[in-house]
Amino acid sequence: MTAVDDLARTRAGTLAQIAALTAEFDEVVAASASSNADDEHDPEGATIAFERQQLAALLEQARQRLADVDAALARAAAGDYGRCADCGLPIAAERLAARPHTRTCIDCAR
Repeated sequence: MTAVDDLARTRAGTLAQIAALTAEFDEVVAASASSNADDEHDPEGATIAFERQQLAALLEQARQRLADVDAALARAAAGDYGRCADCGLPIAAERLAARPHTRTCIDCAR
């Protein structure tokens, strides 16, 4: 299995996650629009606003991961994959295994 295969698999999983989070976000928005309940004072759990913001944050993280994976795939196509974008040295195999879409070595990431 190559790094490009790993990146392609990560990309597909991230796209699926974005689709699922978007659908869930849309459901929460629709539920809040059709409800006139005062959820800000509901002692039973989280507010609709909290759930909406939590989903929005998760969706933003997934979109950023997708952008990072796409950038890594572009680096792979250009022959630059596995090199630090800051210092130009090789990125350790362990770091690439843990974060295949990383663009920096561990020293530059610090």
